[in-house]
Amino acid sequence: MLIRSLAIPKRDLTTVKESATLQEAIDILEESGYRCVPVLDETEKLFRGNIYKMHIYRHKANGGDMSLPVTHLLKNATKFISIDSSFFKIFFTIKELPYIAVLNKDMTFFGILTHSSLLNMLAQSWSVDIGSYVLTIVAPSRKGDLFQITKVINKTTSIANVITLDGTRDDVLRRVLVTLPAETTRAELDTIIAGLEKMDYSVVSVENLQKT
Repeated sequence: MLIRSLAIPKRDLTTVKESATLQEAIDILEESGYRCVPVLDETEKLFRGNIYKMHIYRHKANGGDMSLPVTHLLKNATKFISIDSSFFKIFFTIKELPYIAVLNKDMTFFGILTHSSLLNMLAQSWSVDIGSYVLTIVAPSRKGDLFQITKVINKTTSIANVITLDGTRDDVLRRVLVTLPAETTRAELDTIIAGLEKMDYSVVSVENLQKT
């Protein structure tokens, strides 16, 4: 459901059929203004890969035949996710791609999930729009640290968001980033910091989201 709401469906996309020539593909890319677009089969149901403007122009500059099928320069044929893929698979599959193809459960092409959509979702999860302060707290990776940190904060205010970093078995210290709600006052912030430090947690930085 998450991907379905974030992805751009096929009907709203510019695509190229696999039977198109490189010249036809570059014409479509130039007209659309995109640096790459999905390549689909003749039925426009199956994802074949992506075609990039830069690869076509490089091919042309080297004297390549522009009447060759677009599949000659096809890229990312195995880079896709399912409509019900987990967030972690999405995050590690998209990496440096401008977008990732999204397939239905029957492997037909649903649409694409762009980098910008994913970043917008992460920004929302960070509670940038509804937060006040972000505390970076260093914890010694003890059992129950997260419980203790949230317990201290909840005595004063609620928590808008929590993210933990450095979560490997070899980490001696772990960073916990806590976003406090927008209505949190400076006095409440000071109370929280004092309470955390009393429990031997170090607040190494405080970012005011209202001033970013």
